[in-house]
Amino acid sequence: MGKVKDYLKKKDVEISLKRYGIDALGAMAQGLFCSLLIGTIINTIGTQFGIDFLTKAVATVGGVEYTVGGLASAMSGPAMAVAIAFALKAPNLVLFSMITVGFASNALGGAGGPLAVLFVAIIATECGKLVSKATKVDILVTPLFTIGIGIFLSWLIAPALGKAAMWVGDIIMWATDLQPFLMGIVVSVVVGMALTLPISSAAICAAFGLVGLAGGAAVAGCSAQMVGFAVISFKENGWGGLVSQGIGTSMLQMGNIVKNPRIWIAPTLASAITGPLATCVFRLHMNGAPVSSGMGTCGLVGQIGVYTGWVNDVASGAKDAITAFDWVGLILISFVLPALLSLIFHVGIKELGWVKDGDMKLS
Repeated sequence: MGKVKDYLKKKDVEISLKRYGIDALGAMAQGLFCSLLIGTIINTIGTQFGIDFLTKAVATVGGVEYTVGGLASAMSGPAMAVAIAFALKAPNLVLFSMITVGFASNALGGAGGPLAVLFVAIIATECGKLVSKATKVDILVTPLFTIGIGIFLSWLIAPALGKAAMWVGDIIMWATDLQPFLMGIVVSVVVGMALTLPISSAAICAAFGLVGLAGGAAVAGCSAQMVGFAVISFKENGWGGLVSQGIGTSMLQMGNIVKNPRIWIAPTLASAITGPLATCVFRLHMNGAPVSSGMGTCGLVGQIGVYTGWVNDVASGAKDAITAFDWVGLILISFVLPALLSLIFHVGIKELGWVKDGDMKLS
């Protein structure tokens, strides 16, 4: 048993929640961002500004025509898998082999492909690391073994994982449509807290295909965390902190949350209010790429995702037009209400003596 542990350590195979649930999941979200999400944004820009080069097909593969954005989106599987392997510190031959593995697992996973990629890429990467540089013909053995394991697992479990992910996502979205007030609170709070925790809310939303009204609640919750922390910590962190948290990530406060969890109360209570307002009052739907649902105001990706969904809905006839009420709702839910509500709650919490000046200072 000791020899096995020593070998795993030598190959940097670390079976842990941090390695798989934080590092790999976070990297997967970055891979999605650099492929599917960027592709969606490029397509939206091309459509809205009438840029021919971005709206016309630039390549035809297997009889399927692709725009520039379409090519980026089509590479989401390989991008996710390579990002995961990179986070797991895979050797080069394993890393490059994940391009094939990611394509296979995402394709066989169907609509729930991101979850399939996560599981298959982690296992294939770790297996590839075990054989890497173990033979004199590493250039052949490592890619063959890694790709072989990856494709076999994609065939074996990707379809089931994909269906399971979409089933969970469908349940959440169905429940939100049925009980928009209660589920607006639940989705907003849970996804918002996931964004601040050192895990990836974006990857979670992508894995479960979270869009529609539930996606709108997720955008509300994430925005409340980011804008909330940015505003209530302005005294300690100034404009730099406002920007880094407001359009960067509220995860920067995680160290301070560990020291004093009560600093988390104000943004979380704000999300519990903006969530049901998004679902019940403004009927805020996020029908863009699912990964956008878990991004909040990070680079304004959540808001761009909502807008992209509006554009797609108008084009398909599902929505008549983008109205002033839509814009008012998006601005209030994303920026105004999170700031005001968080400040109000923060003042009350400080009066109770639960939070003091300096508790949210970023190092």
